[in-house]
Amino acid sequence: MKIIHIAAECYPAAKVGGLGDVLGALGKYLKLAGHDGGVVIPKHSSKYILSHTWEVVFDSKVQLGENSFEYHIYTNSKNELGFNLFLVDIKGLLNREQVYGYHDDSIRFISFQTATLDWIIKTNQFPDVIHVHDHHAALIPFMVKHCAYFKELKETPTILTIHNGQYQGAMDWSNNIVLPNWDSKQSGLLDWNNAFNPLACGVRCAWKVSTVSVGYLNELRYQSNGLESLFEAEWNKCIGILNGIDTQVWNPESDIAIVQCYNVSNFEKYKVKNKEILCSQFGLNPEWPLFVFIGRLVWEKAADIIPQSINAAFAALGRELNFLVLGSGDPNIENEFSKIKEGNEGCYNVYIGYNEELSHMIYAAADFILMPSRVEPCGLNQLYAMRYGTIPIVNNTGGLHDTVIDISEYDGYGIKMDTASENDIVVSISRAIDLYAQKETMTKIKKQIMQLDFSWDKSINNYINLYKSLTQ
Repeated sequence: MKIIHIAAECYPAAKVGGLGDVLGALGKYLKLAGHDGGVVIPKHSSKYILSHTWEVVFDSKVQLGENSFEYHIYTNSKNELGFNLFLVDIKGLLNREQVYGYHDDSIRFISFQTATLDWIIKTNQFPDVIHVHDHHAALIPFMVKHCAYFKELKETPTILTIHNGQYQGAMDWSNNIVLPNWDSKQSGLLDWNNAFNPLACGVRCAWKVSTVSVGYLNELRYQSNGLESLFEAEWNKCIGILNGIDTQVWNPESDIAIVQCYNVSNFEKYKVKNKEILCSQFGLNPEWPLFVFIGRLVWEKAADIIPQSINAAFAALGRELNFLVLGSGDPNIENEFSKIKEGNEGCYNVYIGYNEELSHMIYAAADFILMPSRVEPCGLNQLYAMRYGTIPIVNNTGGLHDTVIDISEYDGYGIKMDTASENDIVVSISRAIDLYAQKETMTKIKKQIMQLDFSWDKSINNYINLYKSLTQ
């Protein structure tokens, strides 16, 4: 089959979070399974894109409301990613350093989607399935059905995967004028609560809607930022498929980003060396348990309550424990994390920013990863952590519910909390400290989690079966 994936980011060309990782893996593993197509993203001015050679494979012009714009389609001439990655370039709109966060993001992503479909039509590169991801590409199922110019794609199956339903791309209704000539009788499909809502539109118009875990799919019916009744109405076409991880990229035995590689047979000797090196780098004590947080410093991740929870843990449990934080996001939350450093030297540190290589080293060195997320559609960090023998401490929600079993249960290997609250975080840290003192049990659990299979093999087969169900 020929499957075209359309999204805002794709690792390693441009990555903000798990969406980028998933798109990079989907492209790669579908290609390995014998399916063609590729991934289409905007041509951001990211470090990776600027440092690699790209060739133009198509140029054209298309309407954006009353105006027209030129666009260019690029691809990597060396095909070093193992799959086809296409970049859509629109000067002044898409060629920016950040993936998101601009005042005109709504127009940026409408233009990206319009150019992508225009390219497909003009080159007769008709796919068997168009698979779009999150609200940045969610208007495409509507456009192929109800924009006259794209009518040749009307019978092409479309799938919308929701990686995070909290972000819907809702905008003022006036922005509808930039859509290519569309059937005004279908305006109700674009509207949700008197706003132009791309994600809601995608849920209505896509042939199938998938989420990145079964647990998250169930949560959307009662926690989806205002779309609860929509998911209830469209429930019969929804499916949950758990994400996998790229076990070639995330492999402690061959990871060039960590100082000391190791595997399940020698991790006791070498994982601790990574811990010693990392603790030395950040002024921490390698003899104490190392708790880490990696991710966006935003409400969804419960990052706003982690600083006070760390202080509460020091007060209640003593200071013979380490915390290391890597992330960026809300400036106010960043500031709260930075403030903890004062008075907690030797047991706390923070790196504000994004650092892919450092994240690998942290996974390889840590004893526990803290993920008290309020919303976690799948969660990849807990899967990466377990691959490196780092025990997850998670809120019992979404994909965290699906992938972590509490140590109180049979064959359990993680620590779960019932709510994202300061008290539950401190209690969970206390449980982890007790576990850390049980060296034989710690070794057994680390060995167990390093051998859990969260690879893409099963997930890819589920996606392939979904594609076949729409094309046969």
